Amino acid sequence: MTNVTDQDRVLIFDTTLRDGEQSPGATMTHDEKLEIAELLDDMGVDIIEAGFPIASEGDFKAVSEIAQRAKNARICGLARANFADIDRCWEAVKHAEKNRIHTFIGTSPLHRAIPNLTQDEMAEKIHETVSHARNLCEDVQWSPMDATRTEWDYLCRVIEIAIKAGATTINIPDTVGYTAPAESADLIRRLIETVPGADEVIFATHCHNDLGMATANALAAVAGGARQIECTINGLGERAGNTALEEVVMALRTRNDIMPWKTGIDTTKIMHISRRVATVSGFPVQFNKAIVGKNAFAHESGIHQDGMLKNRENFEIMRPEDIGLSGTSLPLGKHSGRAALRDKLETLGYEVGDNQLKDIFVRFKELADRKKEVFDDDLIALMSADDATNDHLQLVSMKVTCGTGGQAEATVELEVDGKDVIATEHGDGPVDATFKAIRVIYPNKAHLQLYQVHAVTEGTDAQATVSVRLEEDGMIATGQSANTDTVVASAKAYISALNRLIMRREKAGPGADAREISYKDLT
Repeated sequence: MTNVTDQDRVLIFDTTLRDGEQSPGATMTHDEKLEIAELLDDMGVDIIEAGFPIASEGDFKAVSEIAQRAKNARICGLARANFADIDRCWEAVKHAEKNRIHTFIGTSPLHRAIPNLTQDEMAEKIHETVSHARNLCEDVQWSPMDATRTEWDYLCRVIEIAIKAGATTINIPDTVGYTAPAESADLIRRLIETVPGADEVIFATHCHNDLGMATANALAAVAGGARQIECTINGLGERAGNTALEEVVMALRTRNDIMPWKTGIDTTKIMHISRRVATVSGFPVQFNKAIVGKNAFAHESGIHQDGMLKNRENFEIMRPEDIGLSGTSLPLGKHSGRAALRDKLETLGYEVGDNQLKDIFVRFKELADRKKEVFDDDLIALMSADDATNDHLQLVSMKVTCGTGGQAEATVELEVDGKDVIATEHGDGPVDATFKAIRVIYPNKAHLQLYQVHAVTEGTDAQATVSVRLEEDGMIATGQSANTDTVVASAKAYISALNRLIMRREKAGPGADAREISYKDLT
């Protein structure tokens, strides 16, 4: 392919802020999007798909600001196959030093039936819209949505049309995760061999994980000639998710003997961004998730432990340090000082200023007084805790009574805009009573969609990390908190989610409701 100067280089196209955010409940705030984009840029992602600019005024502003702030990455926006979408996308990305318009249309028989277009009518639409995008931007990516279920002859035809109209990247989406690896490789290979002009563009792959084969399909596509992988942090995305960035990058690095392709990703920053995305999206990473799961570098059985002590390569095919883990355990307890705490936080990927360290140290000491030992995951939870989006509501105090003698009772005191308010309520258990008391203090119509508790470490003195997801009038917000008292953590997580809803209501302006745009058409 003439546009790729290094045949061994695979471009990483991250769509966490677009496809990843489409996961129900994973909506991020403006500031959170800017933070994640900065982390992606810093770690070496080649292209950041920053959002879908026409979806809402908020999405447009986020894409526009990310475009202006980007230092290294190419900033891309998504647009459907119409002039209004493409124009709005260009307005959002045009200020980036390197920009791209990504436009798409569903080409399979099922998707052609949605707008009720014939093959010829759709072909003409593709020519018009890709040409329009190329007149605005030198870098245009085109995607035939549901490509893997599109008739072979028609797929070749529309790809040729898109190339002639000016597309510089042709993305082949496995939109519903239907393809197997052998098919993925063969499809890319045949397209490059068959379609006129295919050697002048970059072929990309976008795989979904409905059958658990997204990473395998993406790597197979690279073997077939694709030189761009579309992926997300933690595999976040529609339904079962997307190809996970951390998986393909570490697979290419670890198995360079049979996959001699390279990326520009700084892998030592993978774990930090994985944890931040998990926190801001409210989607915790499963313990046995490849690369970034809590147990990915954990060994419990005696045989494994003995083998690790003799030579860790017996049971580890990559080093934890390669993804940003310390690889060793530094025990921390109530006798530890600020220097030890700062050192440990730095090894975990957190850089804290002196004032922030003072606040963290106080909470660390409170935790250490309740635990025999503070582990790495305790500190991670501590850093993530109380991530409130504003201070409209703050927990002052609470007291809960529960047992076998009757209903649980919770007395909660909140500071609401500087004024202390107290309420006492009964409920089916301490958490239910606590949430009812909060709703009395701050009446709201928010529906509890998710309540999840995870023990961060082992033992009866373990911290509990509580995740709460609330929905109100179509807006979804998440909150998370950690505490050795599960009920306290629950109250703080609930309050954090309420604060996010309040903030979004206050910031919502004309056109800011993402529900105005249907996401069913997205790749």
